[in-house]
Amino acid sequence: METADTTPHARPTRKEATDDEPADAMAPQLALELLVHGVGGTTPQEMLGDPRVQLITGDDTAACYRRTEDADAEERPDDHRGEPVREAYCWSNLTSGNGARALWLILLPFMVANLAHWMRPAAPQDHRAQRVYDVLVRVLALSLTVLLAAAACEVALDLTAWQCAGTPVCVTGKSWMGFVNPADGGWWSPPGRRLVLAATLPLLLIGFLWWLSHRTWSAYESASPPPRRPGTSRDTPPAERTALSLDGFWYGRRLVARLRAAHTTAGVLTVAAALLVATRKADAKAGHAAGLVATGDALAALLVLLAATTLVIVWRTARSEAAPDDTTDRPVVRALPYAALGTLALTAVYAAWERPAAHSSGALPGAAAFGAIAVLQGALVLALAVTAGILQRAAPHSPRTALRGMGGPAVALLSCAVGGVLSGGVAQRFADWMDGDATPGQNGAPMAGPPVLLSWQAAALPVLLLVVAGVAVLAALRVRAVCRSVTPDIAGLYDSREKPDAWRTRRIAGTIARAGLTDAAPVLVAAIAAVTLVLGAGAVTGAWLTDRAPGPATEGAPPAVHAAAETAAALGSWLMGAGVLLLLATGRRAYRDRSARRTIGILWDVGTFWPRAAHPFAPPCYAERAVPDLTWRMATWTERFDGRLVLSGHSQGSVLAAAAVWQLDLVTRSRVALLTYGSPLERLYGRWFPAYFGPPALTGLHREMDDWRNLWRFTDPIGGPILLTCEDGRRIDEGPLRDPLAFGRSLRSPLPAQILGHGDYEADPVFGRVRAELIARLGPRLPGPRPGPGEPAECAPDSGPDQGSSGRSSA
Repeated sequence: METADTTPHARPTRKEATDDEPADAMAPQLALELLVHGVGGTTPQEMLGDPRVQLITGDDTAACYRRTEDADAEERPDDHRGEPVREAYCWSNLTSGNGARALWLILLPFMVANLAHWMRPAAPQDHRAQRVYDVLVRVLALSLTVLLAAAACEVALDLTAWQCAGTPVCVTGKSWMGFVNPADGGWWSPPGRRLVLAATLPLLLIGFLWWLSHRTWSAYESASPPPRRPGTSRDTPPAERTALSLDGFWYGRRLVARLRAAHTTAGVLTVAAALLVATRKADAKAGHAAGLVATGDALAALLVLLAATTLVIVWRTARSEAAPDDTTDRPVVRALPYAALGTLALTAVYAAWERPAAHSSGALPGAAAFGAIAVLQGALVLALAVTAGILQRAAPHSPRTALRGMGGPAVALLSCAVGGVLSGGVAQRFADWMDGDATPGQNGAPMAGPPVLLSWQAAALPVLLLVVAGVAVLAALRVRAVCRSVTPDIAGLYDSREKPDAWRTRRIAGTIARAGLTDAAPVLVAAIAAVTLVLGAGAVTGAWLTDRAPGPATEGAPPAVHAAAETAAALGSWLMGAGVLLLLATGRRAYRDRSARRTIGILWDVGTFWPRAAHPFAPPCYAERAVPDLTWRMATWTERFDGRLVLSGHSQGSVLAAAAVWQLDLVTRSRVALLTYGSPLERLYGRWFPAYFGPPALTGLHREMDDWRNLWRFTDPIGGPILLTCEDGRRIDEGPLRDPLAFGRSLRSPLPAQILGHGDYEADPVFGRVRAELIARLGPRLPGPRPGPGEPAECAPDSGPDQGSSGRSSA
C-alpha cells in the first residue's frame, strides 16, 4: 500500500510543497475517481474498461488498480485536466478468494446471531437499555456455541460411544469399532474410556473453530486505523457523532480475542460436562468408592466455577467504539481456555478410571440439556424483544424501520432455529446410519436414538415449511397484483410512437413487481419468527410432558392425529438430514469450483459486513479490512496531491464507500463527492440497521460531503432511493431510471434492449450525465462551508417514491 506521512500537519498550499512531496503537487489540481464494485465482485479490467491494468497499492486479497497508462498520472497532471484519474478498488477476494471460504457455511447460525447485535433500534447511545440489549445478544450467541458442542457430543459420545458401542448387536459389522466392543474386553471397552476416546471429536471441532477464528482475525481485523487531522470532527465528543464515524468502529481486535477465549472455554466445558454427568450418575447408581464420588463432586464444582467466570467475561465484554480496542487482555481471560482444558483432562482421567462391571444402556445421561438450551434461548429472545421495544420507543419516529424495531429479536430467533436444525439434522441422520433400518426404541432396535426433543423439533419443521409456502403464495399473488397495476403505465415511459407490445409490457411489469418483493421481506421474517417461536415452545412442552417421540406419544389419539404426528416426525427428520447434506455438498462444490464460491461469497457480502461483536466464530468481517483500505487511500491521496475525488460505489460497494467516508475527518470528507447506484443504503441497511444507517445518519453524511448523487431503478431488487431532499429542492436521488432503455426495436436499438435490473448502471445515459456533474464540481476551488453540528441540516428525510406496490403503480 502506498504510504504517506500520517503525522498531523497542515496541508501544503498550491504554491509550495514539502520536501517529501513531488514537485507536481504544485500543478493544477488533480481529481481521482475511485470505483468500488458490489456483490459478487468483478475484475479491475471490467471496472476500468481496459485489459491492461496495473496494481497501484494493496495485495492479492484487496487492492487498487489503474489502467497502465494512468499509473503515473500524478506526474502528468496536465494530461488529466478535464477528466479524473480512474482507479478501481477490488475486494472480492475477501469473501470468495480461496477454497477455505467454503468452510464458512457451517458458521451460518453464528453469522445470523451476530447480525442481531447490529439491528437495534436507533435509540440514543447512552440509553440504559443499550447495555442490556448487548448483553442479551452476547449470551444468546454463547448458547449457540454450547449447542454446537452439545450436538457434537450427542453424535460422538451418546450415539457412538455410549449407545452403539455398548451394544454388541450394533457393533457387529462395524470393523472400525471392534476395539471398543464390550464382548472383546479390550482396554477401551469400558464405558468411561469409550467416552473419553469419543470426546476427541467435539474437542477437535472446537479447536478447529478456534483456529479458523484466530486465522481470520489476523488476516481481516488487523488493519490499522486511518490517519487523522486535528481540529476536525474527531475532536467532537463521541456521543455527538454517528457511530460509523467513531475511531474504533472498524478495529475490534481485542474484543474478538476476548470473546474467542470465552466461547472456546464454553465449548471445552460442555465436553467436560458431558463426560462428568454420565460418569457421576453411574457412580451414584453403582455405589462406588467414596473417593470417586468426592472427586466427581469436586470436578463438578470446578466446572460450575469456570462456567460462571466465562459468563461474567461475556457479560462484561462490550464493544469500545470511541477508540481502537488494543488493550491487553486480563490474565484471567488469557488463562481461562487453558484452565478449561486442564479441567477436561482431569475429567477424562476420572471418567477413564477402572470401574468393574460398568456398562452402558439407554441414552447417555444429560440428554435433557438440549431442552434446557432451547428454553434458555427462548427466554433470551423474549427478553431481547422487550428490550428492543423499549429502545424503539426512545428512538426517533421512522416508519420505514423494519418490523418496528423487532428485527434483532426476530433474527436472533432464526439463528437459534438454524442452529437447532443443523444439530438435530446431524444427530438424526447419524442415528439412522448407525442403527440401520430399525426404528429407534422399537422392534428390538439396539439404540435409543437421539434425544426426544430433537424428534419433536423435526416434526415442527414441515409445519414451518407450510407457513413459508403460504407466505410464498401470498407473495406470488402480490406480484401478480402489482404487475397488473403497473402494466398500463409502462408504455407511457417510452416514445408514444413505438408500437405497443403486450408481451414486452408484461415482462417489464413482472420484473418491477418481483423487484418489489424485497420490501416485503419483513413480513416473511416476522411470519417465520412467530411460527418458529410457537412451534419451538410446543416441541419443548411435548418432549417434557411425554418423554416420547411424537409418533409413540400420540398412539392413543385419533388415527388422523397419530398419522399426522408420525408423518411430520419422519418427514421432518428427513428434511433436517437433507438440509445438512445439502450444506455439505454445497461446501464441497464451493471448495472445488471458484464460480460456486463466488455465489456463496454474495451471501457473505451481505452477512459479514458487520464486525464480530456477538460471536467470535462467525465468518470474519471483510469491512474491517475494506473500510480502512478505502479511508487510507482517500486520506493519503488528498493529502499528498491536494486533490479532490469522486467515490463511485455500486450495490454493496456503496455501503463500503459510505462507511469509509464516515471515517474521514471533516477536511478530507468535504473534498469527496459520492456517486452511488443500485445502493441498498436506505432500502436494506436503513430499514434493518436504523441505528447506523437511519435518516439522521445519512443526512449528516451528505451535509459534511462535497456532494452525493444516487441512481436507482424500479426493476432493481436490491438498490433503491436514499429518500433525502436538500433545502434548495435538489434531491440526492436521480430516478427512477428507465429500464429497459428502449421499449421496442428502433434505428438506435435494432434488437430488444435488455432489462438491466441491478446491473450495468453505466449503460444508462443518465449515469454519464450525473458523473459529469459531480466531476465538474471538482474544480480548483476550495470546499464551501458546511453547517456545523448545531446548525440546521442541509437535507431532510423525504417520503420519496414508495418501494411497494403503490409507488410502482405510478411508474
